[in-house]
Amino acid sequence: MWNERESPLRIEKRFEFEEYSKISKFIKKIEELCKEKDIYPNISFGKNFVSLTIFLDNKKISDNEKDFSKYIDNFYLED
Repeated sequence: MWNERESPLRIEKRFEFEEYSKISKFIKKIEELCKEKDIYPNISFGKNFVSLTIFLDNKKISDNEKDFSKYIDNFYLED
């Protein structure tokens, strides 16, 4: 589940990985999706995680941002 935060308005999620090698594959899929959807989240990662933050321009999450987050969740579940 993506967490909604305020000041600034954003959604965030942390994805956990057992193997570091899966992180680069996951980020590559996100990169391709960013270009397709024209959404560019802040990404941070470490030895066993990737954290994403999407800053929202409007007062609520748009359909495009909802779709984007669902695609990312599906990428994560594939591995």
